Amino acid sequence: MTQSKKNIAIIGSGLVGSLLAIYLKRYGHQITVFDRRPDIRNIEFSGRSINLAMSNRGWNALRAVGIEDEIKEIAIPLDKRAMHVVGKPEYYQKYGKDGEAIWSISRGVLNKRMIDLAEKNGVEFRFEEKVWDIDLPEAKVYTGETEKGEWTEYPFDLVFGCDGAFSRVRHKMQRRSRFDYSQDFIDVGYKELTIPANNDGTHKLDKNSFHIWPRGKFMFIAMPNLDGSFTCTLFMPFEGEVSFESIKTKKDAVDFFNTYFPNVKNEIENLTEDFFKNPTSAMVTMKCYPWTYWDKVALVGDSAHAVVPFYGQGMNAGFEDIFVLDEIIQEFGDDWEKIFETYQQRRKPNADAIAELSYRNFVEMSSKTADANFLLQKKIEKHFSANHPEKWVPAYSRVTFSERPYAEALAAGDAQESIMKQVMKIPNIAEKWDSAEVEEIMLNLVGVSN
Repeated sequence: MTQSKKNIAIIGSGLVGSLLAIYLKRYGHQITVFDRRPDIRNIEFSGRSINLAMSNRGWNALRAVGIEDEIKEIAIPLDKRAMHVVGKPEYYQKYGKDGEAIWSISRGVLNKRMIDLAEKNGVEFRFEEKVWDIDLPEAKVYTGETEKGEWTEYPFDLVFGCDGAFSRVRHKMQRRSRFDYSQDFIDVGYKELTIPANNDGTHKLDKNSFHIWPRGKFMFIAMPNLDGSFTCTLFMPFEGEVSFESIKTKKDAVDFFNTYFPNVKNEIENLTEDFFKNPTSAMVTMKCYPWTYWDKVALVGDSAHAVVPFYGQGMNAGFEDIFVLDEIIQEFGDDWEKIFETYQQRRKPNADAIAELSYRNFVEMSSKTADANFLLQKKIEKHFSANHPEKWVPAYSRVTFSERPYAEALAAGDAQESIMKQVMKIPNIAEKWDSAEVEEIMLNLVGVSN
């Protein structure tokens, strides 16, 4: 599909903005990307990040523009969770079938690579140029050093807001009549920490696992990097008995890690240094509608639908936005009003679904993964799925290892949870979970739900 050449602005040079630039440049458009931040290729990138978990949807979007293999070179496949439960030896939970994995990638490393690839394709990046205002009907962008100072006006044909959960583009759209907007902060924050590599550059923990230390109302996770280190994230309430607020001194931090994460005690010096050096960040679910303004302006990624990170789908959902938008462009050619309207109608239900799924997975990861009944339920589901793959695809696999709509995964997951509630009430289920009797009951229940 060919398109008439347009002059297009993308606000935000993050992962979504740089991938969208690569996609749109293929149609011959002139692309300018604005970002208020310095070029991250020239600065140290750390202290406020969670390693990314690239899954099928993300790879699908990268494959479509021929950069999947290049990005896999900077990623590590994780085929299982490594569970670190107090009082038990470390144990593993496979994510899916053999060969199915999520991929750990450093956000900074990936973002730098994506900007390089976009520039190589002829995209212009304007760093340290903050967008203060947008003229929505005219697609004009205004930048300047300060909000009260002089601004430079740039006229464009189209503007895409890829500037994150606190988007300047969306802020302008919010002022229009009948624009729905909500944001919901959870009372848990996160802090980035690091486990360095061994002296010989090897990893101190299993490098093909997503490591989780579930502790009820808080948890610690670790994801591997290519240099042998692990990017770790501590998720914990802001206030309360065990909280970020309650750890005021180095001794508090040492006692905290010794008490709750004894198998990382050799790293405590490093962890406590990071604890006080790195910021504590908040997490928000953001929903809005509409995502577009006529045939002029559109929101993509977090600016349209920010989610908490507990399904590892924020980046994947943003990349899928771009993939779907591209499919619609090929469907409607030069009719940008039709393209934008179809885009938001197709993506909005799925964005709402992954927001709900992401929040639920926080509850699952922090508390249920250490619960015996939950683990038994997952074992039954996995056993049944292995015997009847056409009848039972686990919710996690639907989200992570397929490209089926998120809304479909949410609905199917709800139906499966209803079935499992009945199964878990079967007398002596722990002793006969893999019996023919339980399998027959599940087949009947699945048949009724279908």
